[in-house]
Amino acid sequence: MSVTPSIYPLVYCTVLHCGINPDGNARSLLRETLDSLLKMTYSNFRIVVVDNGSTDGSQAMLHSEYPIVELVENGRNLGVMEGYNIGLRYGLTHSAAWVMLLNNDIVVDPDLLSTMMDVGLSNERIGIVGPKIYYHNDPDTFWYAGGRINYFTGIIAHRGLRQRDRGQYDRVEDTDYVNGCAMLIRREVIEQIGMLDLVFSPMYSEDADYSIRAHRAGYRLVYVPQAKLWHKVSAFSGGGLTPLKTALKVEHNLIVFKRYARWYHWLTIPWSVGAVTIVFVLKELFHGNFKIIDALVRGFGKAIGRLVMKERESNGC
Repeated sequence: MSVTPSIYPLVYCTVLHCGINPDGNARSLLRETLDSLLKMTYSNFRIVVVDNGSTDGSQAMLHSEYPIVELVENGRNLGVMEGYNIGLRYGLTHSAAWVMLLNNDIVVDPDLLSTMMDVGLSNERIGIVGPKIYYHNDPDTFWYAGGRINYFTGIIAHRGLRQRDRGQYDRVEDTDYVNGCAMLIRREVIEQIGMLDLVFSPMYSEDADYSIRAHRAGYRLVYVPQAKLWHKVSAFSGGGLTPLKTALKVEHNLIVFKRYARWYHWLTIPWSVGAVTIVFVLKELFHGNFKIIDALVRGFGKAIGRLVMKERESNGC
């Protein structure tokens, strides 16, 4: 199905921004993101920037250079999850048919939204749509080409990570989860399953959790390779493998499996995670990355505490 000229549902593109450095680096990231979004060919979309208490002069830049962009100023940093939830609520209250959550460190292909909407409107059970995502500094190399959740190994992973694009993932298909870097969500999904869960603050695994919730509510999650964007990976956490990223990923991944894995998955999850951890620790020891190992231990400590304690109710829903 292709979107006909007379049917262009309103899409709100929500960009979360938290520029805390006065050097203007985050402001420059945001400017490049907005410049690419404004070139998109889809004819009925609006851009809202949710500003999470930035201190880099981004608000003034938006008022002067991008008056067409709608700005929500939180006044302080409410965290990534709540920032995105504010964007979701804003889209719903402004009659959006779809809301697309976007990072502030991306560059998109002009046909990104048109291509994603073509697929999203082809079947009413398609609830979340995601694009093919490349590394910005290596523009032919995958960062995300669909997502995999393996309940037997306890691993959540990007398909195609660091592979060169040779056309191997060029088929539109259902996927286990859509990456939160660019997540196009049908209005009915948000109304039915609610918001992102604040337990995943400040980041990581919230997209897998939200995707699972949508799928269990009866919606399809679809990867659209013809829709492309380029991501300046990990601008928030410092780039590459950092202690922050390591600790959060370990803790939050195990929260996901605590929620959704069946009892029989736990017969294999500890063995798989243990084996992967041993290999990881040996590799990082060899390179002298003791801070990464310390973060790994702290992440496991928090995760185990969450596994043995009764989980509080989701406060993002």
